[in-house]
Amino acid sequence: MTILITGSRGKVATNLIPLLREHGLAVRAASASPDKLTVPDGVERAVCDLDDPATFPAALAGVESVFLYANPQHIEAFLADAKAAGVQHVALLSSSSVFEPGADTNAIAAMHSAVERGLTCSGIPSTFLQPGGFAGNALGWSWAAKSTGTVDHPCPGAQSAVIHEADIADAALAVLTRPELRGHAYHLTGPASLSVTEQVAILAEATGRPLTVNTVSGEAWKESMAEFMPASIADALLSYFTSHEGHPDAVTGTVEELTGHPARTFASWARENADAFRP
Repeated sequence: MTILITGSRGKVATNLIPLLREHGLAVRAASASPDKLTVPDGVERAVCDLDDPATFPAALAGVESVFLYANPQHIEAFLADAKAAGVQHVALLSSSSVFEPGADTNAIAAMHSAVERGLTCSGIPSTFLQPGGFAGNALGWSWAAKSTGTVDHPCPGAQSAVIHEADIADAALAVLTRPELRGHAYHLTGPASLSVTEQVAILAEATGRPLTVNTVSGEAWKESMAEFMPASIADALLSYFTSHEGHPDAVTGTVEELTGHPARTFASWARENADAFRP
């Protein structure tokens, strides 16, 4: 069985690919720039640019299962080519934003919902992994933490049950290798709901240096993000922060149900990545 991994430069994929190889599975690591991939021995590289349908047929040839990143731009073409290639299962990296309040006007939710709908209509058996915030999103604070010891945020009390990307990879491994788990949607979270202030405090403990949170306006935060994300995504994040200010995020036990181990803590992620927050 060959498994196509799209977005193979992403953090989830780079954790997932070695796991699949350890299970003796044939893996095709796909990216718009496969020459930039670092993959284990025996992993095939392939061009698959989700913005370029011309790359789909060759990437999908001989593939039985796909780990798919959510890009709705050409999802119909991708799924048509997947069906023609005989793909039997797609595991989608979706998002818990699809069932958040206001999802119909949220750009992040809309992107993932469009791909979920495409898969549902395609007739290809599909599994939706729906994580909340990634622990690795905290790396967006690293430059400020290193240079000033201060993290700017519009809603320091906004809570999220952030999940370690390695846990998402473990969950993906489970649904890709155990047929009885397929065909469902799984809400994946970390083990605890943490505010931004609490996350920064955990990072401070891991790095052994003081870090503080500075409250800024939503407009100022959005302006500071303009170089890194479209305005629609920044607006979606601001909406999330506002709605979760002071409100605990949902915590599920789905990671343990799928993998057999408890979800990793944000503190463990912080220890693994402490150097990114040190001068």
